[in-house]
Amino acid sequence: MRKLTLPLKEIDLISLKTGELLFLSGKVYTARDMAHKRLKSAIRNGKKLPLPLKDQTIYYTGPTPAPKEKVIGSCGPTTSSRMDDFTPSLLKAGLKGMIGKGSRSKEVIAAIKRYKAVYFLALAGCGALLSKYIKKARVIAYKDLGTEAIYELELKAFPVIVGIDSRGRSVYVK
Repeated sequence: MRKLTLPLKEIDLISLKTGELLFLSGKVYTARDMAHKRLKSAIRNGKKLPLPLKDQTIYYTGPTPAPKEKVIGSCGPTTSSRMDDFTPSLLKAGLKGMIGKGSRSKEVIAAIKRYKAVYFLALAGCGALLSKYIKKARVIAYKDLGTEAIYELELKAFPVIVGIDSRGRSVYVK
C-alpha cells in the first residue's frame, strides 16, 4: 500500500486511482453536519473560517471522548452523503480531500472532478481500531458542538481506500 503525507499535493492527487489502498499521515480536520452548516454559512457570508481549507482534508467523524492515557476515543467515519449539500462550496474554497463512508451524490462527484479533489473511504464499524492511527487531537473550533466540534488530528499510517478519484471515477459506479 502506498503512503501519502497530508496536506495533499497536486501530483499525488492526480495519480490516485479509484479502489487504491493507502496509508495517510499528517494533519486532517474533523467536521460533521453542524460544523459543515457553519462553515458553509461563513463562506457564503465572507467570514474568516476557523481552519484552513486550501489543500486540506476533512474527516467526517465525531470522536468520542478520550479514555485515560489515550489521545482520542473511538473515531470512525460517519455517512458522507449527509455532507453533500455543503461539499461543493467547501471544494470551491480549496478543500482537496474528504474521508468518510458511503456513496456521494452526482453533484459532489462533479465537484470533485471540477476542483480536482479526492474522496477516501475509511473502514466503517472500526472506530476504536482507527483511533490507534491518530497520534494527536485537539479541538480548534465550535467546541459548543461537543463531539461535532472541529478537531485537528495528526494521523500516522491511517488506512483508507480511494472511493472517488480526481477524475470523478467512483467505486460505487460501474
